[in-house]
Amino acid sequence: MRRLSGLLLTGAIMLLPAFSQGHGGVRAQSQALTFDGDTAIVTVAIKPDKTAEFEQIMNDVRAALMKSEKPERKQQAAGWKVVKSGTPMKDGTIVYMHVIDPVVKGADYTILAILYETTTDAAAQRAIFEKYRDAFAASLGGGAFTTVVDLSK
Repeated sequence: MRRLSGLLLTGAIMLLPAFSQGHGGVRAQSQALTFDGDTAIVTVAIKPDKTAEFEQIMNDVRAALMKSEKPERKQQAAGWKVVKSGTPMKDGTIVYMHVIDPVVKGADYTILAILYETTTDAAAQRAIFEKYRDAFAASLGGGAFTTVVDLSK
């Protein structure tokens, strides 16, 4: 049951968080997205005409992580890759995978929360949210995993 709730949480927070108005701005849901395994993998489908926007958002996430004063943010950037499938799905969407290895224990991986740490203007946050929301076609799943065999060692 914990894995299922973790998967639902991943889709709800990482991919398309709930928003509420407050103080004239947009605030991400207060629950952080953390992973408890060694590696996390989250797979999403992006609309084919929105891949450039999605990739720009992820480049912005990298910049926000590197700019952060929080040491765990730089650690997150060091272990987080986004990979793209070379073959579209039958519906034309493009599959991307967030591969996080190693997971930074206790660190918040909520994409919009990371971006909002460096973008505090309400109008800019709304624009980021809309661009992010409009790129998604579907959350295909994911979760945290524990290494059982490391063939590199």
